[in-house]
Amino acid sequence: MAGYILKRLIAGLLSLFVLVTITFFLMHAIPGGPFDPEGDRKVPKSVIEKMEAKYGLNEPVYVQYGIYLKSLLRGDLGISFKQTDLTVNELIAQGFPVSAKVGLIAIAVALIIGVLLGIVSAIKRGKWADWAAMIFATIGISIPNFVMTVLLLFGFAVALKLLPTYGLSTWKHYILPVAGLALAPIAYIARLMRSSMLEVMRQDYILTARAKGVYEYRVIFKHALKNAIIPIVTYLGPLVAALLTGSFIVERVFSIPGIGRDFVSGIADRDYSVTLGLTVFFGFFIIIANIVVDILYAIIDRRVKIEE
Repeated sequence: MAGYILKRLIAGLLSLFVLVTITFFLMHAIPGGPFDPEGDRKVPKSVIEKMEAKYGLNEPVYVQYGIYLKSLLRGDLGISFKQTDLTVNELIAQGFPVSAKVGLIAIAVALIIGVLLGIVSAIKRGKWADWAAMIFATIGISIPNFVMTVLLLFGFAVALKLLPTYGLSTWKHYILPVAGLALAPIAYIARLMRSSMLEVMRQDYILTARAKGVYEYRVIFKHALKNAIIPIVTYLGPLVAALLTGSFIVERVFSIPGIGRDFVSGIADRDYSVTLGLTVFFGFFIIIANIVVDILYAIIDRRVKIEE
C-alpha cells in the first residue's frame, strides 16, 4: 500500500510540474501584463518599468520560471501583484475554508439525494417515480452550471424574494450556492446509481437472498447498495476536488469570498502569482483526492487489489 501511494504521489508531482510549466509560459505568452493601464488610464512607461523591475518581470521568461520554481519548492506561492498586502498563501488560507464549507455541504446533499434518487429509480423501473427521477437527472446534466445558477438566483431571490442574493451570513444564504453546486452532481450520481443498481439487482447473490425470504429493504441496503455504490466512489475524486476548491461561477455570482472568486479575479487582472498559485493548489488537491478515492475503492471492493 505504501509503495502504491508513493508511486501515485510521484506521478502526481510530475503531472503538477507539467501543469505549472504550461500555465507559466502560456500566461507570459499572452500580450500585456499585470501593470498595464486599464481603460482610459494613462500610466507613464517609466512607472510600469519600475513596477516590473520590483517584481522581476523585466527578466527573461526562463529566468522568471527558474525563480518561481525555487520559491515553489519552499512552499512560497508568491505575492499578489494587485493585492500587494497579501501573499497567495494568505489568500488560500482565507478563501479555502469558505469554499470548503460550502463544498462539503454540497457534496453531502449531492450524495444523499443522488443515491436515493438512483435507488428509487432502479426499484421503480418503468414507473412514474423512475420517469420523474430520470427527467430531473437529464435536466440537471443538460443545463450548464452557469445557466442553472442564474435561474436559481432570478427565481428564488429576485422574483420570489425568498432567499438572499449574496454572502454567507445566515443558513438561508447557503441554500442557493449549495443548490447551484449540487444540482449537476445530483443528476449525474442519480443516473450512475440507477444503472449500477439495476446491474447489481440481477446478480445471483441478490436472487438467492430474495429466495431465502430476506426482507426487501435488507436486500437493497445491505446486499445491493455496497456493490452498487462503487462507481459513485470513483466519481467522488474529481467531485470532491471541484467542490471543495470552490466553483468559479457560483462564488462569483453569489459574491462568496472563496478561492474560486480569487482565481477568476486573478485571471482577469493578469495577476500571475495568484493564477499560478491557485493552479498549483487545485492540481495538488485533485491529485490527493484521487489517491484517497483509489484507496477507498480498494477497501470497499475487496476484488480490487492494489499492486505496488
